[in-house]
Amino acid sequence: MAPALILLSLLTLVVLVGGLTNSPSLKKSATTASYLNDTRTTSVTGIERARIKHRTTGTYGNISPTKVSRFSKTVKPTDATTKTLKPTEGSTKTLKATTYKPTRATTRALKPTTVKPFKSTKGTTKAQEPTVKWTEVSTKALKLTTVKPKITATRATTTPVRFHTEDLNENIDKKVERRVWNTKESEEPPVFECPPLGLESLKVKDSQIQASSYKRMGLGPHRGRLNIQSGVEDGDIYDGAWCAQYKDQNQWLQVDAKKLTRFTAVILQGRSSIWSLDYVETFKVQVSNDTIKWKPCMNGTEEAVFEGNKDSETAVLAVLPEPAVAQYIRINPQTWFKNGTICLRAEIMGCEIPDPNNIYPWQAEEGTKDKLDFRHHNYKEMRKLMKSVTELCPDITRIYTIGKSYMGLKLYVMEISDNPGKHELGEPEFRYVAGMHGNEVLGRELLLNLMEYICQEYKRGNQRIVHLVKETRIHLLPSMNPDGYEMAYQKGSELAGWALGRYSYEGIDMNHNFADLNTVMWDAIELETDQSKLINHYFPIPEHYTSEDAMVAPETRAVISWMQTIPFVLSANLHGGELVVTYPFDMTKDWAPKEHTPTPDNSFFRWLATVYASTNHVMSNPDRRPCHNEDFLRHNNIINGANWHTVPGSMNDFSYLHTNCFEVTVELSCDKFPHASELPIEWENNKESLLVYMEQVHRGIKGVVRDKDTDAGIADAIIKVDDIDHHIRSAFDGDFWRLLNPGDYDVTVTAEGYFPATRSCRVEYMHFPTICDFRLTKTPKQRLREILAKGGKIPKDLQLRLHQLRIRKLRASTKLINQRRASQQRRARGAQN
Repeated sequence: MAPALILLSLLTLVVLVGGLTNSPSLKKSATTASYLNDTRTTSVTGIERARIKHRTTGTYGNISPTKVSRFSKTVKPTDATTKTLKPTEGSTKTLKATTYKPTRATTRALKPTTVKPFKSTKGTTKAQEPTVKWTEVSTKALKLTTVKPKITATRATTTPVRFHTEDLNENIDKKVERRVWNTKESEEPPVFECPPLGLESLKVKDSQIQASSYKRMGLGPHRGRLNIQSGVEDGDIYDGAWCAQYKDQNQWLQVDAKKLTRFTAVILQGRSSIWSLDYVETFKVQVSNDTIKWKPCMNGTEEAVFEGNKDSETAVLAVLPEPAVAQYIRINPQTWFKNGTICLRAEIMGCEIPDPNNIYPWQAEEGTKDKLDFRHHNYKEMRKLMKSVTELCPDITRIYTIGKSYMGLKLYVMEISDNPGKHELGEPEFRYVAGMHGNEVLGRELLLNLMEYICQEYKRGNQRIVHLVKETRIHLLPSMNPDGYEMAYQKGSELAGWALGRYSYEGIDMNHNFADLNTVMWDAIELETDQSKLINHYFPIPEHYTSEDAMVAPETRAVISWMQTIPFVLSANLHGGELVVTYPFDMTKDWAPKEHTPTPDNSFFRWLATVYASTNHVMSNPDRRPCHNEDFLRHNNIINGANWHTVPGSMNDFSYLHTNCFEVTVELSCDKFPHASELPIEWENNKESLLVYMEQVHRGIKGVVRDKDTDAGIADAIIKVDDIDHHIRSAFDGDFWRLLNPGDYDVTVTAEGYFPATRSCRVEYMHFPTICDFRLTKTPKQRLREILAKGGKIPKDLQLRLHQLRIRKLRASTKLINQRRASQQRRARGAQN
């Protein structure tokens, strides 16, 4: 019997090997595995660069009627839009070029498939350089046709630099300079003799603003603030201007500066409303020290009459012929839109007169002790500041670019780490992104100040900053939409209005420009009956988003490639115009205007939002007034994004569903474009929040998934946490980070070709992660594949294991056949009876 048994085993081995190498089912499973490991790496080809008119204001977060873009010169495709993207360090599997079309009519589930590789601006290294064939399709794009070799995970603790270091000593491209700054409309922003009193920034309290009359509470004097936004409905308590009850020339809006002030100018707007058109066409100005005797502003021998608005949104500057010193100032409308009523929003420009009786003037000073560059930085000045930081701290900083804007301006990133340019094993990657909307500029200045601050404090030996730099790889993108910023900057902080510069040069709102993966996920959940076939992470980008006709901004493409390249763990997207922190999902499930739509990680997202909001000096002030038309104090200054207003295609949702990264949106201030004089106190308001939020990247668990035999890191291993229906994956060298609140968790790791492993991990309340390493054992089939690929001999233990599997399979199939026969015999007997 022994020789017969040995012969049977050899025959079994031959059959099994032949099946492994030639069976269609194995090929199908290989394709499936390739999809499961390549869902992050998707491709977008060039888009048709149709010019879009620049859109102007409406209610906050909505799109209103169009306005012609300030730039009028036709632009040729730039490097950012004409070059294809090469494979990136975020992908560790072979890229395949098949399609993915999820539709309600045809798709029964989100099933494994492969997607086109997303273009990347990065090069590849010699050690891991795939063979790529490029085919020129048009002047707009080059198309990646083949990517043959597989990029494998390595045991190295760091990876080569992929985004090459930028040399800011190089001059800006002359063509880009002419395109952006040498147009007829190009001009420097207006320079005001005095800063604003602070109606827009809420520095001026409601009690300081009075009026002759007002229609109702929602149109009271406290609503007469520059750029204040109304709610969707007229008639509520959050309307968009001060509106007088009567239509006569005796109406006025009065501001109490609290101190003697040298008034120099008045800025006026009409009413913010999607239903009404109201604005003041001409007005007079009076000043007083006691509100009893009023002195008019004179233009020579006559009382000055100032030109007001011609529409409700454009801010108009009226400079007083002679500065007036007083405590109170009144705006007295003379004429108004004939089909409307007296309504206005205003800002007052004035310098405080020093009090000679105050012997302790420094006690009243507001601001910060940090010696930072507090001013607005256009593109050229931003380059200079970033260059100065790298020169001061060359050992911990590096500047690189992730792409270019439509107009050709580079998207610069400042990297801060003790080993710049390298991903260190076990060190999490963090990013801040600002300037998605070009006119929301506070985030841009805060990140520039943050670069300076970290550099200065690191050199001083501040242990908190030293620890942060040594344990974290930080990436700061201060301007995602530099084209939009330059438009707003040239108008200045007080005259840019609410929407100028919000959109890209092409008229694209980048906060709605990322692939809508929420619908892909919800369609699959709705249509699939077998829940085990669903995926809950690394959703592929739909094909329609990758087509040439897709309206995808080059800035958006650059950020997507950046996300796919670096294994980010945590991020925040800095906006302006409100005071609140929002967390995913940003999009409602059934396209409702707003509805609470949480993620599986809702509790941790609420923690992240609370961390920033509770440490922000303004948000945490219980006595602050609402910015515009929402009272977020009742939500503790945090809200689910979809429960505020639905935002399909947001960066937060895309980041959560397409990568490992958790991201929230921070609305930093009521004023989108604060005056430079307000930047020091805004830095002080946000400094602690920016630092403590970065530190949250070290919460939860982290570890390395390794091969038990070779000790090599395993890339794309899936990390599952029980009771949380959202998985993550290990990075290219096997390390992973899973953000979690304190508690006990059962964590399971799976990887292609390995047996799953499960262990319990406890997350403590400390400010450091729990180490949870995994060592996985190869399956016999995987070991056999590797041996056959190398042309080696099959070990005896593997032969025995394969024989046991074969016998088990034969027994199972025999049992099944016998059961079927017995069932057929019973049915036959029943038919005879």
